[in-house]
Amino acid sequence: MLSCERIIALVFALGLLIAGALSASAQNFDAALAGFTKDSYNDTDSAIGAVAASGNPLALDVIQALQDGRLLFSGDKVFIKDKAGATLDAATGKPAAAPADAANVRLNNRLRRSVEAALGGLTLMSNDPARRYEAAQAVFKSRDANALATLDAALARETDTRVKRALSEARAAVILYQPGAAENDKIAAIGSIKERADQDARGLLAGLPGGQSATVQKAAADAIASIDNRLALWNMVQNAWYGLSLGSVLLLAAIGLAITFGVMGVINMAHGEMVMLGAYVTFVVQEIIRARNPALFDYSLFIAVPLAFLFAGSVGILIERSVIRFLYGRPLETLLATWGISLILQQAVRTIFGPTNKEVGNPSWMSGAFELGGITVTYNRMWIIVFTLAVFAALLGLLRYTRLGLEMRAVTQNRQMAASMGIRTARIDALTFGLGSGIAGIAGVALSQIDNVSPNLGQGYIIDSFLVVVFGGVGNLWGTLVAALTLGVANKFLEPFAGAVLGKIAILVFIILFIQKRPRGLFALKGRAVEA
Repeated sequence: MLSCERIIALVFALGLLIAGALSASAQNFDAALAGFTKDSYNDTDSAIGAVAASGNPLALDVIQALQDGRLLFSGDKVFIKDKAGATLDAATGKPAAAPADAANVRLNNRLRRSVEAALGGLTLMSNDPARRYEAAQAVFKSRDANALATLDAALARETDTRVKRALSEARAAVILYQPGAAENDKIAAIGSIKERADQDARGLLAGLPGGQSATVQKAAADAIASIDNRLALWNMVQNAWYGLSLGSVLLLAAIGLAITFGVMGVINMAHGEMVMLGAYVTFVVQEIIRARNPALFDYSLFIAVPLAFLFAGSVGILIERSVIRFLYGRPLETLLATWGISLILQQAVRTIFGPTNKEVGNPSWMSGAFELGGITVTYNRMWIIVFTLAVFAALLGLLRYTRLGLEMRAVTQNRQMAASMGIRTARIDALTFGLGSGIAGIAGVALSQIDNVSPNLGQGYIIDSFLVVVFGGVGNLWGTLVAALTLGVANKFLEPFAGAVLGKIAILVFIILFIQKRPRGLFALKGRAVEA
């Protein structure tokens, strides 16, 4: 048993040791800060490493201020300017007034890499997994050998799988670029980097310094070939995703046209303007929300969808009752009339809202993106695909399970027989035109999230919409779905080789040749009147 006096002596000695260590640490930190006052790139580089290695709690703030251009020096003093403009003594972290002649510590590209590496090392032990992950990524890119010991310590205590993988990749990058590393360690590092399989990993392996052994060079070449193959595969998947995204947009723009063209046989050149009206309804809704109740902004699209449907549908019914009803059976006159209506609607919108693009914002749940395997998925495109499929399913349900849908299908298959059975075909024509226009309006709500809202918005989709409808089969919704997705994917796969313009021309030529062999499209409607 230790006596009371011995315990007190031990505690006192331990206190002296801790105080001495803290004093030495403070002296080391002060000496490291002094390097920033030399106004020399070499001294600044040494100071960055010394500050990062000091273990001082203020080290991260100092390096972060240096990266942001907020680190000042005057004489032998170093100051940190916070984001509010106040200055702190870098040695103590306490408020201190910087002299008027205080200058920024200068950086060049070499020093910026040193700063990134130092920040990576300092944040590898952070309590925040996101910061640890970012730190590992910074070390992977900088390949700073000084961070190796910290990486080993961080790996030993890491429990998050994603962060642990990033730390392992960073460690592999450091070892691979260390001149004295063993051959087996370098080959193992190449294997770890190969599993990352992205452009950064390929660039790191391709930039491997000369003088490597033949075994290491072969392992690196094999890894690069493997990464190239995986990148090519993921590039195809990315193009397929972009194609599905474009196809969903085409489907949303064309599905209303498929109804009016299929049921009524009307070539409606004003269909694009219905899309444009829906986009402007979204703009008006968001402007009112911004002015009256900004807290509702995330719900703006849920408010805009029914309003756009009702407004565009009402305009469509008005057009059908006032113009189209007098032109049935005269397709050329219908085309010219609806083209004139489209010009009138465009000019009306220019007069009311002006000719410039209008800002329509993304709600928070439609902003940003996430990584899925080797592709990037944006939330706005993903939700548009979901929305398009929901609209398609709702429209199928309406046509199959409602009286209006039954009467629309009857008129589509045999107008004269439907009229003789007591169906008011004129009423069905008006409602059908309104339904098609309303769906175009809600297409405008979706398109406002990915395209410019301007009076010319609809013109960019009207030709593609007709191509989709003709290719899929006039009036056939399933054909419209298949045609839209097929053309969207084909367009995205052709763009890298032929360019956007030549790609569209190639698709147009294909459709012209296709409809010469199958004039009724992929899925032709069945019925006596249709087949006559």
